[in-house]
Amino acid sequence: MDSPAPMALRLNGRTIDLRRGTVTDEAGHCVVMRPQAAEVLKVLAARPGQLISKDDLVQAVWGPIAVTDDSLVQCVKEIRKALGDDRHEIVRTIHKRGYVLEPDQPAAARPRLHWIGLAAGALGLVALAGLYLWATPRPEGERPALAVLPFENISGDVKGAGFADGLTEDIVTDLARFRDVPVIARTSTEVYRDKPRDVREIGKALGVGYVLEGSLQVDGYRVRVTAQLIDARTGAHVWSERYDRDAADFFPIQDEITEKIAATLTGWQGQIVEAERSLARRKKATDLNAYDYWLLGIEAKHRMTPQSQIEARNYFEKGLKLAPDFMPLVRDMAVAYCVEMDLGSPIDYEATVRTQLKYAEKAVALDPNDAGANFMMALANDNRGDGGQAEHYRELALRLGSNNADILMQVAWSWGGWHTERAIALIERTLTLNPRHPPWWNFPMTAAYFAARRFDNAYTSAKRIGESPNQAAYVAMSAAWLGKSEEAAAAAAKVLRANPNWTAESMYPYQNFADETLLPESAAKAGLPVCMTAAQLARHSGSYRTSSCDEERARTTSN
Repeated sequence: MDSPAPMALRLNGRTIDLRRGTVTDEAGHCVVMRPQAAEVLKVLAARPGQLISKDDLVQAVWGPIAVTDDSLVQCVKEIRKALGDDRHEIVRTIHKRGYVLEPDQPAAARPRLHWIGLAAGALGLVALAGLYLWATPRPEGERPALAVLPFENISGDVKGAGFADGLTEDIVTDLARFRDVPVIARTSTEVYRDKPRDVREIGKALGVGYVLEGSLQVDGYRVRVTAQLIDARTGAHVWSERYDRDAADFFPIQDEITEKIAATLTGWQGQIVEAERSLARRKKATDLNAYDYWLLGIEAKHRMTPQSQIEARNYFEKGLKLAPDFMPLVRDMAVAYCVEMDLGSPIDYEATVRTQLKYAEKAVALDPNDAGANFMMALANDNRGDGGQAEHYRELALRLGSNNADILMQVAWSWGGWHTERAIALIERTLTLNPRHPPWWNFPMTAAYFAARRFDNAYTSAKRIGESPNQAAYVAMSAAWLGKSEEAAAAAAKVLRANPNWTAESMYPYQNFADETLLPESAAKAGLPVCMTAAQLARHSGSYRTSSCDEERARTTSN
């Protein structure tokens, strides 16, 4: 019988926590592996120095799920990258046979493997036999992990059991795509099936901060699914929901509930992040870590004001000083620069584009499979005028974040002025995933509805955005189209107080609407300036100007 894998080990100057699937180097930089990659490493670690066949690895990690060899290859690549195993000396490939994790190699030639776990019978679970004995603070940038326990089949019948298993598997798979919340692989939670559960003990055993548990009950033609998120450190309930559906066809129900749970728990303002943010707010400034700074930076960014973007970047910069390679900080620094471009305050556009590209490139290098990092590369290429590469990264972001409501809304934002109907369809789908959406979603909603000349919807959404010159401009222009002349005038005055040089031509530093007549017509209707003067144009760093305004400036100059 194989020995259980130790839950913690040191290798190549790095500390590997197999419970959480993290690899932390001596500088404290933490890499979170995907659940499948962590499971592959755990299987290899259980038999150090021994050949483990590809078939055995696939069976141990994916079970009955059919996967290609490439799934295993990608996991091994991820492990080697995390371990700094560029020469493939730690995880060796045995051609056409399998892989070996080398435990005892000469110090001069290869790093030495140090086991730091001791076998123990906690709860009598083989998967937890390597009990870690070391106690260290959470490394900078390490996020609290989530364990999804097998959903309980209250009905007791075979059909309900299959549905409960499928629902659990789909939830784990969907959540694993959200890179900001590490998810423990299902093989580590199966041992809790049909056993009494003390969530706090489970949290300690698996090294997770949160546990999702639930149940399923089929009663005639109705199915009820309940789910609850629990803080494993305190046992407190963070969130719960009940889904009552027609049981005529399980599979569409399974897909719908899986999507809704994933969208609710994850994302910039999901239940897990909000729970962690409330803890960060109560900490002393001296106690904040890189993850805390990320949480607080996101909160500032989503206030959607010019000042809040500066505040967000300040938080992100503090976090990056502690953990320079914490990918969410790097990625969302790029996001903050993108948001700033759309708010209507004066910026150095070329410098902003260069800085945004720098952070986007680093984010995608740190995690090529992060949907948000790929979307930032899409916007960076848009800003550089490379539409082909922009579309490549945008489609990749959509594929990686197909149920990530934040990603879907960001893509809708980028499409709003150009592929308007497609953007609105994506917005409507995203709203079904999270009807209680965060306020920042109103900005892409406003732009898309405005582009579609659905000014009533644009007006309603614009009123819900944080104050900025462009927010006030959307209110003014939409109100003018709706015949709300007094409100349009008041909002227009607010625009010019916030940015005296605001014009429809310079509202965005790039062309944001395919219909070049929309902004000039709307601004004129609201009493806002349409074209930049020659002096304003000389100071303008953006790349966009309209032909009609060029003609007007030429006439003014000739006169």
